[in-house]
Amino acid sequence: MRLDDKVAIVTGSGRGLGLAYAEALAAAGAAVVVNDLDPAAVDAAVARIAGAGGRATGVAARVGGRETAEALADAAIDRFGRLDVLVTNAGVLRDRVLWKMTDEDFDEVVRVHLRGTFTCARAAAVRMRAQGQGGRLILISSPAGQRGNFGQTNYAAAKAGIAAMARTWALELARSDITVNAVVPVAATEMTKTIPAFAPAIEESERTGAPLPGWMRRDEGLGTPGDAAGLIVFLASDAAKDVTGQAIGVGGDRLTLWGHPYEKAVAFRDGGWSAEAIAAAWPDGIGAEPEPYGIPAPKGPEA
Repeated sequence: MRLDDKVAIVTGSGRGLGLAYAEALAAAGAAVVVNDLDPAAVDAAVARIAGAGGRATGVAARVGGRETAEALADAAIDRFGRLDVLVTNAGVLRDRVLWKMTDEDFDEVVRVHLRGTFTCARAAAVRMRAQGQGGRLILISSPAGQRGNFGQTNYAAAKAGIAAMARTWALELARSDITVNAVVPVAATEMTKTIPAFAPAIEESERTGAPLPGWMRRDEGLGTPGDAAGLIVFLASDAAKDVTGQAIGVGGDRLTLWGHPYEKAVAFRDGGWSAEAIAAAWPDGIGAEPEPYGIPAPKGPEA
């Protein structure tokens, strides 16, 4: 699956999942614009890609505002002559429970994840529409955005918003042959290392080079950052030209299609619904099977 004539931007690609995405796109033949807040991480990532025979340039800048979005799009055009793929991976965490979360905690996460996805996608869409040859917007979401997660008001809200933007932009950009999808990855990163059920296996894998255990890769859908990169290459390729408006999960040995919000149960009552009528009908009616919420706790190797 080759991307030899494609040019891609990957935000937040100095390390972790973003670096895995950038390296996989470059290995498939795409020229890549690497981005990270840390200039040293950008330089190292560009050097890694070039050392493997790939083509890359770097932009060290904080994602969120219009200026960075425009600089990234301009870098793709100026250095490689076009822009075909955008992967919005940049993000930060400021985890706290609701009653302890500050305005600054909330605003910073939303600014980088949600506003950064918006500004970068807008800049990319303008270039892609002007080129008239279609394109790919690949927006990185999270299980927290699909299910909610304790202590992550800001992050879950931003990631849920990203999935909603993917559905909206898939409609708006369809006539321009620009596909838009949300990717929901799960991988062994600095964040997942802190989960007690995962930490020992991740540490052992990093120490010995052994693969993560089967229960983690299959039951929890958690693998290495590289395990998530194949989905990015697929969505960037011509093979995915008809895939749009979807939320697709990947991790370890699992590939999933997330369901979209829909009306699960419907009830009707002549004259409408008073509070008393809803209370009477709820237990055995539309409230009989409430939806789950929250990311399920890891089951562990003995489950």
